[in-house]
Amino acid sequence: MDNLLWLIPGFPLVGFLILTLAGKNMSRLARGLTGAGSICLSAIVVLIVGWNFLINPPAAGNYTQTLWTWFEIANFKPTITLYLDGLSLVFVFVITFIAALIHIYSIAFMAEEADDARFFASMNLFVFCMLILVLASNLLLLYLGWEGVGLCSYLLIGFWYQKSENGYAARKAFIITRVGDTAMAIGLFILVYQFGTLDIVAISHSAPEMWQAGSKIATLCALLLLAGGLGKSAQLPLQTWLPDAMAGPSPVSALIHAATMVTAGVYLIARMHVIFQLSPVTQMIIAIIGAATLIIAGLSAIVQYDIKRVLAYSTMSQIGYMFLALGVGAWSAAVFHFMIHAFFKALLFLAAGAIIEALHHEHNMFKMGGLKKSLPVIFWTFLIGSASLAALPLITAGFYSKDQILWYSWASDGGSPLLWFTALLGAFITAAYTTRMMLITFWGEAKTHLGMRPGKLMTIPLLILAVFSLVAGFIELPHNFGHVQLFSEITEKVLPGTNIRAAVSGEFIYQIIAVLTTLAGIYTAYILYYRKPMIIINLKHSKSALGLYQFLLSGWRFDKLYDTVFVRPIVYLANLNKDDVIDKFYQGITWLTGRAYRALSFTQSGSLRWYVMGLLIGAIFILTIQIIL
Repeated sequence: MDNLLWLIPGFPLVGFLILTLAGKNMSRLARGLTGAGSICLSAIVVLIVGWNFLINPPAAGNYTQTLWTWFEIANFKPTITLYLDGLSLVFVFVITFIAALIHIYSIAFMAEEADDARFFASMNLFVFCMLILVLASNLLLLYLGWEGVGLCSYLLIGFWYQKSENGYAARKAFIITRVGDTAMAIGLFILVYQFGTLDIVAISHSAPEMWQAGSKIATLCALLLLAGGLGKSAQLPLQTWLPDAMAGPSPVSALIHAATMVTAGVYLIARMHVIFQLSPVTQMIIAIIGAATLIIAGLSAIVQYDIKRVLAYSTMSQIGYMFLALGVGAWSAAVFHFMIHAFFKALLFLAAGAIIEALHHEHNMFKMGGLKKSLPVIFWTFLIGSASLAALPLITAGFYSKDQILWYSWASDGGSPLLWFTALLGAFITAAYTTRMMLITFWGEAKTHLGMRPGKLMTIPLLILAVFSLVAGFIELPHNFGHVQLFSEITEKVLPGTNIRAAVSGEFIYQIIAVLTTLAGIYTAYILYYRKPMIIINLKHSKSALGLYQFLLSGWRFDKLYDTVFVRPIVYLANLNKDDVIDKFYQGITWLTGRAYRALSFTQSGSLRWYVMGLLIGAIFILTIQIIL
């Protein structure tokens, strides 16, 4: 089966090439079928390879396919090699499965878009780059995919480039993520200097032998790799690009948030977990950043009025949970939550896109309302996705994945009561803003006339994702719920088990606390936004409450902070140096060259006597030098 690996990224690449070279000459239906069909074929190959991987596990624990040697410099010989193990299998399944449903949905969503060929070509390239990222056997090939998803995010966020704010959002995402990418590149240089290779398996085997736990070089490499992950996954302090990324079409938002770009950081840290285990300080930093991000983003989500920005801040918060799990060493729990989050977040973004289209491109939730009866399929699927996001107990997949993180944040060796309380507070906030979103959008009176109703191409993907948002959690039940631990069996050979402190017990009690916290969040939002909305209305008349509202609405004013500290000084220096001092040097060389040319041009008079005299003077000069020396 390893000889089929190249087909997984190959089909999206072929779709991209066809749409790029011939898309304008194809019919609208042909363009949609090419874009969606190529991803569906890739998903089918993943199912075939994955089924064989699970039924007949390879002796080496992985499938490897070397396509060719990239280049060779001394002993450094990076190859184009695809590598599939339990970890990458989970990611390629989620990427291709979610992307296939998003592409099918997009056929209807982009039906009236004149430039849909560019859209589907960029989406296919996006999926190709993400698949290369997670299938790469070495960090150099991974970095190629890493930069590829950054480029594609720029193309897709700014897809409607006619509006200047969309172009700004695309540039913002591109530039901010470059900060982390630059640090990551430096980390790769250090790794290749230390190990002479960027092969992931080789580094994972050699690092514990070469470095001691807590060594400075291990910490430096871990921090540099972490910086790359923070940029792509929109975690503090590189999180400000993600809310503005909502400028792209809704299918783009679903793809970025559920299956591709923002999950790249989670994959990188999980894949290179050996490096991070050698740096306990870095792991603690990861946990703290994840905990801080989930609170900051959650509080921002609870005041947003744009339905897509609520979901954007929700993504930041849920990725924060994954980083918290990675920081405390709960590797499998982080990846499990990534998978479940992909299902319900893709569902929510696609359903939000259907609502926005049906209401004449209205994004403001407070101008919606009354959609429970007019859009029943959207309502029920959105309700299921919201319930999974809020981790409604027992019946949703989100409960089982988030429950693991809450437990490990307390019970693992890297956990602590403070991290557990922060995660618990995040669960309360998540339940509150999710309930608020549901109540404002679907209950009450309709405030905007309903236009186009979504067709089957848009609703069928929603129904499929809704099913997975309910049942996918049962592949990894908590220990006291049953013995189904399929997900751990898939990843156990790649990711080490989480160390649980021997003195910790009473997991069921902590689960009850988590359940009560979630229900309390739901009930609080129900009271404030349905039963007694005057409480919120009266708060808006308070100057201090209004100030807090504006502070949270702006994302804690990180944009203003960065504008003051970084953007304005750089623009000021650029204006001072608008003529570019460095260019003066090269302009001087050009000026001297021109002067020398004009001076020498006088010797080209066309007179034979001047030429003979020149030869004579030159001969005399040479003879004189020889006599003197």
